[in-house]
Amino acid sequence: MSASTKLTCAVQALCFLARSGSGPQSSEDISRATGIHATRIRGILSMLAKQSIVHATRGLSGGFSLTRPPEKIHLQEVYCAVETRKAFHLDISKSDADISSAVNDYFFRLFADIQIDIEGRMRGISIAHVLSFIQATQPLSSSSGRG
Repeated sequence: MSASTKLTCAVQALCFLARSGSGPQSSEDISRATGIHATRIRGILSMLAKQSIVHATRGLSGGFSLTRPPEKIHLQEVYCAVETRKAFHLDISKSDADISSAVNDYFFRLFADIQIDIEGRMRGISIAHVLSFIQATQPLSSSSGRG
């Protein structure tokens, strides 16, 4: 299993939006603040907009903004909005051998249980929690997007 780059990019963008105030922020501004290419930001934020986590505003003064306070946005819903496959993905090959089938079934069930545990834990972590961790470990600089 590897950490999801989509999830980490989404959380970085959401943290920037939470810190930047109530007005819409352009994908270029988010890109500069996070170091993530603007095209990737737009793709990820579009996925979040489909799930009503962010609001997309078109036009010259448009951009992206949070639909609710960071305390009300949880990692599990962000994860489900951007991920196309589960954290623990079992890539098994079909086999007629009893032992292969039994081992594959064992790991399928194990990974399903672990996935439930992961998502349950993420339900208890909000974007506000992530921001608190960031502030505790790395105080915000003047380039945080506040103006």
